Amino acid sequence: MLCGGSRVLQHLSDHNHHNSIGLGLGFCGAKIVQLSSFFLRPSQAMAKSHHFSRKLRQRMISSFGSHCRTSGEVPILHNCFSQREDDPELPVEGLSPVSGGIVALGKFDALHIGHRELTIQASRIGAPYLLSFVGMAEVLGWEPRAPIVAKCDRQRVLTSWASYCGDRAPEEYEIEFASVRHLTPRQFVEKLSKELRVCGVVAGENYRFGYKASGDASELVRLCEECGITACIINSVMDMKQGSAKRDSGDSKDRGQVSSTRVRQALAAGDMRYVSELLGRAHRLILRVRTQDMPSERMISVPRSSILNLPPGIGIYKACLLLVGDESSVPCTVVVDTSNIHVETEERSQE
Repeated sequence: MLCGGSRVLQHLSDHNHHNSIGLGLGFCGAKIVQLSSFFLRPSQAMAKSHHFSRKLRQRMISSFGSHCRTSGEVPILHNCFSQREDDPELPVEGLSPVSGGIVALGKFDALHIGHRELTIQASRIGAPYLLSFVGMAEVLGWEPRAPIVAKCDRQRVLTSWASYCGDRAPEEYEIEFASVRHLTPRQFVEKLSKELRVCGVVAGENYRFGYKASGDASELVRLCEECGITACIINSVMDMKQGSAKRDSGDSKDRGQVSSTRVRQALAAGDMRYVSELLGRAHRLILRVRTQDMPSERMISVPRSSILNLPPGIGIYKACLLLVGDESSVPCTVVVDTSNIHVETEERSQE
């Protein structure tokens, strides 16, 4: 009933933050079992798990303030705790960082396959960028919610898109939403052209922009032409792999396209295979772990306040792996409850 394919990747942080490290959990293809009908078997001693736990504890202590090494797809997460989720954009002197580039327009919370398609099209025209708006929730009075992708993990995802974009990873450029909220559609395009000096834009067919979302894709094309920049409108990436029940997200704007709303709903349902299809990758959950968060040799337990992005729904996720630095992986089970995230390494046969 429980299938494999999940991964849990652990990475050391080089930031001096209460002996913290970053823990990335990549769930892929796991099924959920409700907590009310399942409990973990008592732990048994295992040499490799003990060795693994000792290594983990040693690294948490000895790596205090050191730089982590990575290989393959293991990301560097040293900035996880040194950069706030709401950091403003850095001041830029002279030309805009996106000057001469092609910017993809949208809300890039999930960095799903629809967003990836925007960057692919942008890369076919020029240097690809994602134009992201920060501070929208605060300005619009939305209830705060955890991001789907942790801020410190976004660069890893964008780097993984390089193979789709002519071996060039798209870069992300942030603009404070408050600075553009009241711009008319024309003023917004003029900002892109005259202030940011972009050469072109790429947007989805349902893209809305300008004050109170008064501009649509056709107006974007017209205004860009008047301002002398290229505009490319692409069809939405549709969610074709699921039944009609899953395609109905309850969003009035939803016509069956891949969306961040669908990703959030799939995570809430614990359907990690569906999440992976929408993201085009395994979901990676980033946790902050301290020495006191390891109550036993084989257990890591952290409160939800230590989660840097959106976890899957309440339940037990099996067939996961835990990896510390360059050490070999150890099978584990991940338990998500209303207050905490628990990671328990599992038994494996002696080699």
